[in-house]
Amino acid sequence: MWCHYCEEEATMAVEKGGVKVGLCKQHFRERLEELKSEGWLDDLRDELNTDRIE
Repeated sequence: MWCHYCEEEATMAVEKGGVKVGLCKQHFRERLEELKSEGWLDDLRDELNTDRIE
């Protein structure tokens, strides 16, 4: 599988609704940084902490 954004081999793939997308390490990190700057990761962390049973 190849990266969705470039011609490198994908090191990671995600699937949703039967659609599978591959990402190389560089583009995975870039996309993760984008999600972090948009606050999405903080929202996810809060949601996971809320549902955690201690």
